[in-house]
Amino acid sequence: MSCWPPTNHSLPSFTTCIIFYEERNFQGRHYECMSDCSDMSSYMSRCHSCRVESGCFMVYDRPNYMGNQYFMKRGEYADYMSMMGMRDSIRSCRMIPMHRGQFRMKIYERENFGGQSYELMDDCDNIMDRYRMNDCQSCNVMDGHWLMYEQPNYRGRMMYMRPGEYRSFRDMGMSGMRWMSMRRIMDSCY
Repeated sequence: MSCWPPTNHSLPSFTTCIIFYEERNFQGRHYECMSDCSDMSSYMSRCHSCRVESGCFMVYDRPNYMGNQYFMKRGEYADYMSMMGMRDSIRSCRMIPMHRGQFRMKIYERENFGGQSYELMDDCDNIMDRYRMNDCQSCNVMDGHWLMYEQPNYRGRMMYMRPGEYRSFRDMGMSGMRWMSMRRIMDSCY
């Protein structure tokens, strides 16, 4: 199976595509995905490798875009479980649309947009060093798509943020997490 070139001529000139395989090294049954998929269990029982043909995706180790998140850009992931420290199989995925234009996100120290706040328009490798902020518990993404990381320098667990208001990361299932760095998902990722 191949996602590219698209056979449906009504598709836009840029199409995203990720192919999931049941076994490591692109073996076993596979499932081709060109958009969001909230539960892959109806297509395959497990997923241990994938190939991103085009675009960028977030993959999740639980259905309905829950659990640990991993960013995937164009490339081959023959054994992503050992590469990324993933303990379970991919259960859902979300396509990240390409964004052109400015990036803006306002981060807040406390839930419900409380405490110190700062507006970001570019990457921030350490909110403590840059803003003297020791935590980020809510945010408002005005423009662009972002990745937030639990450790400085874009390390540790991550969370995908698309435009919208996020009043409480705890209510999103991220209880006990501290977000310490943020990065824009730029078109160079595609």
